[in-house]
Amino acid sequence: MMPTEGAAVTAAETTDRTRWLALYVLCTGVLMIVLDATVVNVALPSIQDDLHFTQTNLAWVVNAYLIAFGGLLLLGGRIGDLLGHRRIFLIGLGIFTSASLLCALSRSQALLIGARFVQGIGGAFASAVVLGMIVTMFPEPRDQAKAIGVYGFVASAGGSIGLLLGGVITQSINWHWIFFINVPIGIATALLARRLVAARPGIGLSAGADLPGAVMMTSGLMLGVYAILQVSGKGFGSWQVLGFGAASLLLLTAFVLRQARIENPLMPLRLFRSRNVSGANLVLGLLVVGMFGMFFLGALYMQRVLGYDPLEVGLAFLPATIVMGSMSLRVSGPVSMRFGARKIIVVCLAAIGVAMLLFARTPVAGHYVVDLLPIMVLFGFGAGLAFPVLMQLAMSGATPSDAGLASGLANTTPQVGGAIGLAVLATLASNRTSTLLAQGHSQVSALNGGFHLAYLVGAALVFLAIVVALTVLQPVAHPAMAHGHAPEGETVTGAGPVYSKA
Repeated sequence: MMPTEGAAVTAAETTDRTRWLALYVLCTGVLMIVLDATVVNVALPSIQDDLHFTQTNLAWVVNAYLIAFGGLLLLGGRIGDLLGHRRIFLIGLGIFTSASLLCALSRSQALLIGARFVQGIGGAFASAVVLGMIVTMFPEPRDQAKAIGVYGFVASAGGSIGLLLGGVITQSINWHWIFFINVPIGIATALLARRLVAARPGIGLSAGADLPGAVMMTSGLMLGVYAILQVSGKGFGSWQVLGFGAASLLLLTAFVLRQARIENPLMPLRLFRSRNVSGANLVLGLLVVGMFGMFFLGALYMQRVLGYDPLEVGLAFLPATIVMGSMSLRVSGPVSMRFGARKIIVVCLAAIGVAMLLFARTPVAGHYVVDLLPIMVLFGFGAGLAFPVLMQLAMSGATPSDAGLASGLANTTPQVGGAIGLAVLATLASNRTSTLLAQGHSQVSALNGGFHLAYLVGAALVFLAIVVALTVLQPVAHPAMAHGHAPEGETVTGAGPVYSKA
């Protein structure tokens, strides 16, 4: 009997080790995709000089990627449910890696912009299903909290890592290598994913292959992202913003109405009946506005006001990344199990809001240790704890048949919310800067004044997210969850510390 028991233990240990290795492989793929956005931002001046982009055309190096990525996340997640999550992850990874090679070899503006659009398609399909695979691989609350902590770190800290990596690669080699580096990583990730991630079948196209709905949803999201991206250059009142924005709303409204009345919807609306799922996505949408303001406008402040070079900007964000990693990887799981999701989210949002307020007082002649380092630590603490817990809540209503959809939604919310927020904040900052210049302020002082207004608005939205968390999210009793079970009369939903009355 003893050898049989020993063999069973060894098999269980091997299975457990394999799924953790699979998690790291999946998160490596996600990190590569997340990095790509900020790495490219740092390299834009070099790309402009080399390929002779005008300032208007240069924006499409970023916009082409964002339109495809933001527009296809929901569809990618749902197709993963229908055809199998691993299959869609590998297809997306293959597209992303191949497009990265095209980007690296680009010698013309058209080829680079086209390859970036294809990259966005691959990135959307690959990243949309990862959370769905994670909650399937880790059904136990304690392990799921730890696993989503790893994912949360990758999702939240990847941007700051990209700033540092982009500065190093662009300054030490050239911009082509920010894309070349994706090729070996993408190939290795695909090979390991095939070996380590179980291939579970999807529920089949007959369960929700709504082609008209897919066209409505994807077109609506793409047009919406396009309209948002036009705000900073053309203003809120331009026909491009209003026209494409209205078309986007009409298509998305028609899509929702269609999903409510057809027998096998592409996006089952039952997912939104959970207050925690809807509330977590709303909080995520508000939170990332502050985060985008922090990363993008903060980086501009360091470059244009303090005179930092790209590498120095990346190093300046490094403390935030380190604290974020510590919170996500080591603290978020145990703390959320002990205290419950809502309490953790409120505390973390308060920390991020205070960080934004501190950013709104940064002087023209700022000193890093005094004016920026405390902000980085506060921000890292708040984001590192908040993101994994919010991701758990956003996945808490998912069943195996719609885990990919919930995963795609949890990725779409911050992407679209961040795009809207950044467009609004950048426009407000630009208008404020123009006003201050007209009043006789210096260029640097006017720029800083514009950034300050954007930080204050971002902070207000983060504090609004606290109100949403307190009024929409449902409190959960935590002690029993530390042991992986719910009190009598209650059931675990399979998403960490989140459970509801039976």
